[in-house]
Order: sequence, then C-alpha cells, then structure tokens
Amino acid sequence: MPEETTLTEKTHIRCKIIIEVLGKPKEHVEKALQMYVNKINDDPDLIILKKDFADVKEKEELWATFVELEMVIKGIPKLIAFCFDYMPSSVEILKPEELHMNKSTIANFANDLQARLHDVDMIVKKLKNENEFLKKNMNAAVKNVVLISLAYGPLDKEKLSKITGIKDEGLKSFLDELIKENRITEKNGTYTVVKETVKNAEK
Repeated sequence: MPEETTLTEKTHIRCKIIIEVLGKPKEHVEKALQMYVNKINDDPDLIILKKDFADVKEKEELWATFVELEMVIKGIPKLIAFCFDYMPSSVEILKPEELHMNKSTIANFANDLQARLHDVDMIVKKLKNENEFLKKNMNAAVKNVVLISLAYGPLDKEKLSKITGIKDEGLKSFLDELIKENRITEKNGTYTVVKETVKNAEK
C-alpha cells in the first residue's frame, strides 16, 4: 500500500492555473507576467500545454493582467511547491479525479507552510517598522518646512499648501499638530509661528 501511495504522489497532474499581476507602469506588469511564464517554461517538471494572456487593464491607478495556463505538473509535491513559488490566484485540477498523499508529504507541506508564513510575518513586521520610521521622518520634515516658511511671516493655508506641495486636507493635520504643540497659532485662517519656536530654532 505505501508503494502505491508513493506512485500516486508522482502521478502527473493536469490542471488549469491562473496567475495575476498587479502594479505599474503598464510595461512592467506585462514584462513581469511574461517572465513568470518563461520561468515556468524552463522547469522540466512543469509542462505548459496552453497559455492565454489577458489584455492589461487599468484598475484603480494600477495595471492588472493575468494568464490562464493549462499545464501538466509532475507530482503532488511539485504542485504544492508551484503554489508556494508562483502564488496562483486559481488552481483547477482536471486530471486525475483522485489524489492520495502519504503522511510524510502532508508533514512536509505543513512545515513548509509554517516556514513561509513565518517569513511573510517577518517581512510584514519589517515593512511596518520601516513605514513608521518613514512616516515619522516625513512628519518632521513637513513640520520643519511649515515652521521655516512661517518664520518669514504669517501665511494662510493656501500659500502653505503651495510651498509644501501638500493639498489643503492633508496639510490641515500637520497644522493642527503644530498648534497643539504650541509651535504655531491660527487666527482668521492665517498661521503664525510662535516666537519661542523661532528662538529655539536659532539656538
């Protein structure tokens, strides 16, 4: 029985795969998807029978496309590895009707899944820390630009918006923070730097 199961795991699997790519610019999205397909084509354990590329379409300021592949994948372990490596959005198994896995394959799959989830978790945490660092630095930079601009005289929000390049709605949060920090004041829509702030900046 174990021998039959092992043979079943090595059975070639015919399936229909959809791989999607989202990003920008348009040319990069097209090139990235083609590179995916070329990489699959170079793998002797992955056989592409048919491929159908969709047109690239704009989607919320990004470009999206996908390719539908009809493939033969050599064995269950390779199918699992393929799903991890290429992250297809859809996998439809056409043949065979039934597949069997022994416990070692299931254990390897579970361990691989845990390892990859751990890697993803580490990447997310790293990106979160980097984003917080960048956000903190950006906030400080914008506030400094506002303070330096106001050091030359009172300005309204429209003029500050032109100087900083930030739209009124986004700029308001920075101005409100500076007011709370008692570094600027606002009267009738005009902002003025607190003199103490200028003195501290000059020291």
